[in-house]
Amino acid sequence: MQPSEIEALSFRIIDEEAGSHPFKDREWAVIRRMIHTSADFEYMQTTRISPRAIDAGIGALRDGRNIVTDTNMARAGIRKSEIDRFGGSVECFIDDATVAQAARESGCTRAKAAVDAAIPMMTGGIYVVGNAPTALLRLMELIRSDEAQPALVVGLPVGFVNAAESKADLAQMKVPHITNVGRKGGSNVAASVINALAIMAVA
Repeated sequence: MQPSEIEALSFRIIDEEAGSHPFKDREWAVIRRMIHTSADFEYMQTTRISPRAIDAGIGALRDGRNIVTDTNMARAGIRKSEIDRFGGSVECFIDDATVAQAARESGCTRAKAAVDAAIPMMTGGIYVVGNAPTALLRLMELIRSDEAQPALVVGLPVGFVNAAESKADLAQMKVPHITNVGRKGGSNVAASVINALAIMAVA
């Protein structure tokens, strides 16, 4: 089977096993791709998509705004053909030398320092967190202080320390967001959300 055939069959299986659900078409396009990436149907119950999130994400992509990720894994997992079509870019600062130095000097994580480094290119763009709760917590601080104005936050950090708590905090914020409840998440799942939005952006 060709990759496109495998993907199409995978989506048919997901649709069959998911059965009836309350999601609108665009919401299901996001959640179905999250399930496709993780083989985890629990995202049907745990995903939280704020009312303006999909419109905000598609609009940012079509406007060629920057996408910033917390990990290189998330950056690598994002489809570039659709992003390139609109003149956008996908950036990650986790391995930047100045970020590493800032983290050492302040005693914080590189993920947190990388959020600060991304502030100049974040306005109107999308910030994607798939691994580091510290990145999401710092991002929310900057949004609350109006130092950062992303169009959309994809917050899906995975883990046992502050992952669930940071996502619960994000779910209460007014900024457009796509997140989930609990410890699950990951860079691959976060990238899949952007891929779903990118596909819808070119449709």
